[in-house]
Amino acid sequence: MAVDPVTFLREAAPFHALPDALFDEAAKALEVAYHPAGTRLCRAGGEPLHHLYVIRRGVVRLERGGQTVQLVEEGESFGYGSLLSDAATLDAVVEEELVAYRIPAEVFRKLLGDARFAGHFAAEMGQRLQASFDHAPVAVFRSDLSRQIQQLLRRPAVWVDAGVTVGEAARVMAEQRVSSVLVRTDPPTIVTDRDFRNAVLAEELGPETPVARVPPGPVQAVPATTPIHEAWLALIDRGVGHPCIEREGAIVGVLATSDLLKSAAQGPVAVLRAVERLPGREHLPGYARRVVEMASALVAARLDAMVVAGFVARLNDILLRRIARWAERDLGAAPSPWVWLALGSEGRMEQTLLTDQDNALVFADEGAPHRAWFQAFAERVNDDLEAAGFPRCPGGYMARSWSGTLTEWRQRFAGWIDSPQPRALLEAAIFFDYRRVDGELDLGPLDALVAESVEKPVFLRFLARQAMEFKPPPTLLLRLRGDAPAIDLKLHGIAPIVHVARCYGLEARAKGRGTVERLEAAARAGVADPAVVEAANDAFRFLLGLRLRHQLRTLSDGRGAGDRTAPLQLSAVERGHLKEALRAIRTLQERAAFHYRLNF
Repeated sequence: MAVDPVTFLREAAPFHALPDALFDEAAKALEVAYHPAGTRLCRAGGEPLHHLYVIRRGVVRLERGGQTVQLVEEGESFGYGSLLSDAATLDAVVEEELVAYRIPAEVFRKLLGDARFAGHFAAEMGQRLQASFDHAPVAVFRSDLSRQIQQLLRRPAVWVDAGVTVGEAARVMAEQRVSSVLVRTDPPTIVTDRDFRNAVLAEELGPETPVARVPPGPVQAVPATTPIHEAWLALIDRGVGHPCIEREGAIVGVLATSDLLKSAAQGPVAVLRAVERLPGREHLPGYARRVVEMASALVAARLDAMVVAGFVARLNDILLRRIARWAERDLGAAPSPWVWLALGSEGRMEQTLLTDQDNALVFADEGAPHRAWFQAFAERVNDDLEAAGFPRCPGGYMARSWSGTLTEWRQRFAGWIDSPQPRALLEAAIFFDYRRVDGELDLGPLDALVAESVEKPVFLRFLARQAMEFKPPPTLLLRLRGDAPAIDLKLHGIAPIVHVARCYGLEARAKGRGTVERLEAAARAGVADPAVVEAANDAFRFLLGLRLRHQLRTLSDGRGAGDRTAPLQLSAVERGHLKEALRAIRTLQERAAFHYRLNF
């Protein structure tokens, strides 16, 4: 049977220790509150809360200065900060739809007459204040993301037979206090409380409905030894809301999104949920701040910059798809299939923080008579991305200016390849990093044209010549003392590797667009020396991480996300690694110049 509110409250700390007389007063005053996800219950400096809330279901995010201080979930309390200080010192935002039991302020103050009850909240208040006054995300976020995912499990998996009714399955979920149950089918499936809401309540079906009539979700299992940050990828890439944990071929538990949220209050899962809840474009401002906060947290957790960039790209993709749905809602259904392309560092999935937009729109040839629709679509999406924190591209490489039919795009690409003039090479370097983000249009003809560029040695040679224009200043290769000139980590370090890797990747017919993937494909194909590739990839990872850490420092100082740094700002170890990275770049470029016969 489902646990009634009074019994639930009695089992929650610190109500479990109250004398009967005091607890009876609390039980009589008990109220039920419901708030949908995204509700802001209070704002720091505004009207304080007038109740103590005990969460029955859902998650509440407490913030100070835009930074997450704590996630509060089932069985935990919030609101006592307002009640004890008579002021709202934190923002309280509903992270997942909230069902809570609340106690009025006057009753809460009576309960404080019990020493153990009061002591519980005094300790909680002290811990929360300490966290809330620590403004640096790097210091707040100390989770070990290399921990195995099985360490987050709080209970074994809950199963039901395939023949049970919806009502029986719901009772099991209520009794076990879980938001999903596994169904003994072949293969096993999973149903969640959301499935019941969408497929049972919304369809006005009764509790006697067989659970088999609820569209089941496939079991998405991850090994128990998977690091937490890799489990995040499964949730984001596959849209898994309840990942199952597998050990030795058997499912040993199921995690809710809230479990992953609590493992990292400032991690990608929290940003993902915030994006999923966005009700409209008016809520887009603030996305960039959350990405910066997330990146800072992941760097503090010692995740590789390439991993951080992968999370940023995936979250940006999800945001883009949501924005595209809004545009389609406003404009009506698309008149023909289309595809939205990310270009540049976003196309390579190497964008660690939000930078200028680089994107394009391709639509099917039959959409040519409806260009006005696609133009309006591109402009709405570009405007919404700008509102979210992606500045307009200074060079204009955005879908509002770069859209057209598939045939037109094939003609553009063919023109760049057949006539490698400086402007054509610049545009090829930008657009050849394209990656599908949204849309169903088949890009096979365009992919084939790019693959065939290897048959155009003149094009590759000119593209390689252009790549050599990006290189560290010669003086930086010789000295990196404190009085050395500033270095642009992107222009002098990252860009030279990216441009050479693009040439090698095209020649090796690399399937991936990433810099590391392209260089590794070139080594496997015998196009590049494996030792040179290994050193270049190490240099690229180091430079990407150094740039990200530098940008986070400049942002925290209020100077914007800059790329230029003076050697004096680096530690001795960083200067040493930077010098080795620059040497690796010089070797890579020398080998590429010889390979593409640029010295003749």
